[in-house]
Amino acid sequence: MAFRLIPREEKFFTDFQALAIELHDGARLLEAMVAPDRPIWEQADAIKRVEHKCDTITHEVIQRLNRTFVTPLDREDIHALARTLDDVMDAIDAAAGLIRLYRLDSVRFGVREMAQIITASTAEIRPALDALEDNKGLITHAVEINRLENEADRIHQEAVSRLFDDERDPIMVMKWKETLDFLEAATDRCEDVANVLEGVMVKHG
Repeated sequence: MAFRLIPREEKFFTDFQALAIELHDGARLLEAMVAPDRPIWEQADAIKRVEHKCDTITHEVIQRLNRTFVTPLDREDIHALARTLDDVMDAIDAAAGLIRLYRLDSVRFGVREMAQIITASTAEIRPALDALEDNKGLITHAVEINRLENEADRIHQEAVSRLFDDERDPIMVMKWKETLDFLEAATDRCEDVANVLEGVMVKHG
């Protein structure tokens, strides 16, 4: 029988997978929010509900960690993985919230592109967790998440450059810059998840 880093019956692993599913759902909601020429502001409510679900799951993980004497991974790794997964959703929620808060009624270059990258990045997280469980293939998903994060950096830089070139209203510059920053931050947080997973694999490999 193949060695498993995390047993299938372990509740921590189940919760991590649940978080990964919610992240991907939240990312797809964000992508749908900015797909039209005018963002669907109401979509921020659905994204907020997903963010609350992630908060609840993360809280349950931390509470269980405090009650469990023997854990499948080091305590700090379980805590770091729960926190970084939750951080992804926080960034997605923040970006969606700003689009509605600032009543942004158009979609600038970089917004759809980074939303698509966030969706692609979150799609890699669940198989990365499977790879950790099976102790096989994690590096493939980690490399792809890193590649996507680099692409998001490139698009973010171009989007900010175009923003400063094209927008004359300093208030709008501030609103869009903050929104673009949170979109890019979501891809950074996905990379954080990959880094934690790689660290656990090295520690237990």
